[in-house]
Amino acid sequence: MKKQTLYFAVSIMSLGCSAAFAAEVEGQAEPVDSLTESSILEELATTTIVGSKEKAWQLAGSAAYLDTSDIRDQSYNNVNRVLAKVPGVYVREEDGFGNFPNISIRGVDGTRSSKVTLMEDGVIAAPAPYSAPAAYYSPAVARMAGLEVLKGSSQIKYGPHTTGGVINYLSTPVPEEETFYAKATYGSWNSMFLHANYGNTVQTKNGKVGYLAELLYQSSDGYEKLPNGGDTGYQRIEPMFKVFWEPDSAAYQRVEFKYGYTDFEQDQGYLGLTEYDVRNNPHDRYAATQFDNMDSSHHRTALSYTVHPQDNVQLNATAYYNKFKRNWYKLNKVDDQSLNKALLDPASVSILKGTSTGTIDVKGNNRSYDSYGVQFVGDFQLEHGEVHHNISSGLRFHYDSVQRDHYADEYNSLGNGYFSGPVAIDPGDDARRFDSTFATSLFLEDDISFGAWTVKPGVRIEHMNYEFREGDGAETQEDSLTAVSGGIGATYTLDDNNLFYGGIYRGISTPGAKAAITSSVENEESLSLELGWRTKQNGVLIDLAGFYTDYSNLIARESIGTGQNDDENAGDARIWGIESLISYDYAAENGFSYNLPTYLSLTYSKATLENALEEGGGDGIWAGGEDGAMMPYVPEWKLAAGVGYAAHNWGANLDMTYVSGSYGTAKNLDAPEDSAREGKIDDALLFDVSAWYQINENWRLLGGVHNLFDEQYITTRLPEGPRSGAPRQLYAGFEVTF
Repeated sequence: MKKQTLYFAVSIMSLGCSAAFAAEVEGQAEPVDSLTESSILEELATTTIVGSKEKAWQLAGSAAYLDTSDIRDQSYNNVNRVLAKVPGVYVREEDGFGNFPNISIRGVDGTRSSKVTLMEDGVIAAPAPYSAPAAYYSPAVARMAGLEVLKGSSQIKYGPHTTGGVINYLSTPVPEEETFYAKATYGSWNSMFLHANYGNTVQTKNGKVGYLAELLYQSSDGYEKLPNGGDTGYQRIEPMFKVFWEPDSAAYQRVEFKYGYTDFEQDQGYLGLTEYDVRNNPHDRYAATQFDNMDSSHHRTALSYTVHPQDNVQLNATAYYNKFKRNWYKLNKVDDQSLNKALLDPASVSILKGTSTGTIDVKGNNRSYDSYGVQFVGDFQLEHGEVHHNISSGLRFHYDSVQRDHYADEYNSLGNGYFSGPVAIDPGDDARRFDSTFATSLFLEDDISFGAWTVKPGVRIEHMNYEFREGDGAETQEDSLTAVSGGIGATYTLDDNNLFYGGIYRGISTPGAKAAITSSVENEESLSLELGWRTKQNGVLIDLAGFYTDYSNLIARESIGTGQNDDENAGDARIWGIESLISYDYAAENGFSYNLPTYLSLTYSKATLENALEEGGGDGIWAGGEDGAMMPYVPEWKLAAGVGYAAHNWGANLDMTYVSGSYGTAKNLDAPEDSAREGKIDDALLFDVSAWYQINENWRLLGGVHNLFDEQYITTRLPEGPRSGAPRQLYAGFEVTF
């Protein structure tokens, strides 16, 4: 991959730029974390869904806003670690780096984050959220300036998946003045990281013009070990460019264009380990996985126009286009046996290890995704006596598709650790397949304020026209589906320090094109209630919420890519729980010369199945569950806590996360019986430490340790057998801002 050469070349370029910019800077520079308080993020309401920590206080539903410091202070490049502190959000790790996240909000099935609406700057971001909801994808959190999460009745404006919630990634904004920023670290497993950007806003005779150029580079040799010493790591290269123009006109106007590109490659597949090996050799890889490789590219574009024709009216139009291509060449079968079955068969395990003869199939899941559309959003403010209305309405026309062009090869294990081949074989019935969806979305929401009350009713309609064909020359099949979601939320302001909120809403998650057409899979639906209280007293901030969700027609996603099982409705579920987030800075409250911020995030939930599915559908994890069984991968307890110290020129943080145990399938088995996907998911207690030292106004040294005590635990049994979480990781580096 030539990772080192590229890294050092980019680093030298960045340092050269920083020296040049330093010569031009006069006076005191902004602090390294200046983006935390960026007014630009708050002003551009069309790109945000929460806006700020302060605005989250007023929402008629549970929400979280993570700013730049929440991402940078612990040097988290893994979205799973960033979201660990958000109550009500569960994550399932696969590769230890967060490149394949599985995110669940309030207990919804987190498989490939398929029931969470993922957005970047207010634009839907997944490769094909309608046609192929279970496509592996997440924006790179390491280049973001913020992260927003909506869990409650305030999410009606965003879809199509509202049974879970919404996560909006906020990319680096164009700075208001000339700014250069760079961060570089080096750590365990030859892990390298560089994030650099430069931008400015200038006044011209034709109005205000701003621009930003950014580069993200990440790589690692990986912590897993192949018998032949092969690479098990990854490399990511992400440039981005933004430019905006605000003309000098009577009415405020802004035109902004953004382009981003991702080149990502990782030597990773689906196979886990046997029960013995995951406990005794948790970071080993079997010889048969030496061919595993994910190679992808992604183009992202968005053009938006915002105008305020009157003080009480804001209109926005955004056109976007995304092109995502990937080929995941990975181990698929052993002697024509599925991998999750093979891990329970000693003879097959010997073939996987390369110590006995046999055949393995390696399948290339080669796919191309297109996603484009245009969305219109209008905000109108009206006054009727003592009643204030803030009406929002939106319309989106969206098209997405996925073209599958799979192929498969056969290799022979020679019994001495080597494999001969490949020989091309039949890739299966679904090797040539095309799915597409044209979706029309409409929402209407009114934020009605009177006295101490704010009431927010809203409705969302999704209409989908599906197309599907499988095989060369096959006839295209068509169908359509309509989904309606909506509800009402409210807040009551008791005084300046206490606010109550609550709501009831109906959520939906839509099936993919094939599932809707060939299997008549229905929309997943949910009825959710929540009641919460926010208070701030003597520097203590508390957000406490209780929730209850009744799911029906659960969709069991086909996420493994084998083509053996389709999406299927998987019965019903009931989830209830309590979320709490508490923060306090004793030192700041008492006027000390340093800060001592602390926080506690706590979630308790009870997620049980009703009318469970007998066959299992999708990846099969829903099969065999009885009424009252725990939902797979939904732990009862989730806890995060942290304490920091920040003085004039140095600081440190200690963060802890705990997740209680859960089950890999609806059978709720402690150990596998018929499949390596069955069994317990371990509880895990992790500690991270980080520290920084400010050399001068511009330069900061930093370092830390993730998983301080090297905790070993089973974090997942999907896709194909148990895997352990990442071991201890050390890193050190610097930040610079001019």
